[in-house]
Amino acid sequence: MTDVKSTNNPLFLREEELRQSIELLFFAYRDFTAGPDEILKEYKFGRAHHRVIHFIGRNEGMTVSELLDILRITKQSLSRVLSTLIDRGFVEQRAGKVDRRQRLLYLTESGQQLEQKISRVQRDLVAKAFREAGGDAVAGYRQVLAGLIDEKDRDMALGRIYNP
Repeated sequence: MTDVKSTNNPLFLREEELRQSIELLFFAYRDFTAGPDEILKEYKFGRAHHRVIHFIGRNEGMTVSELLDILRITKQSLSRVLSTLIDRGFVEQRAGKVDRRQRLLYLTESGQQLEQKISRVQRDLVAKAFREAGGDAVAGYRQVLAGLIDEKDRDMALGRIYNP
């Protein structure tokens, strides 16, 4: 593996180093999504379906409104994706126990299996990268990613991630 430049030099914020980091992020995202994209193709699903399955799987019983807040997409866009997942038996909606008007979202058994199949590919990739990088690098990586989240949303996002 080619060494990624790392230095304690404050010049790491130079234009070229910032561009290299952005480019690394693009390449990493491309490869991070490649395996799931292949799996999703079998179902004629796309990345929007993946995101919905992921977040419902991590937050069973979440409301449609909560999902909209996380994904930051229009109701119309979510409706198309969610309708497909419901019609094909991957997601189910249940009425809320307190407020029957609420629509709570759950993965069906098929949805759970698909979520596991997709996430296994990504977990393996991330685990390999973490092993290669070591503990200090993993902590730094998580700190950098947290820093990329909009400040006004950071507490909410980190709370969902670390206290599901």
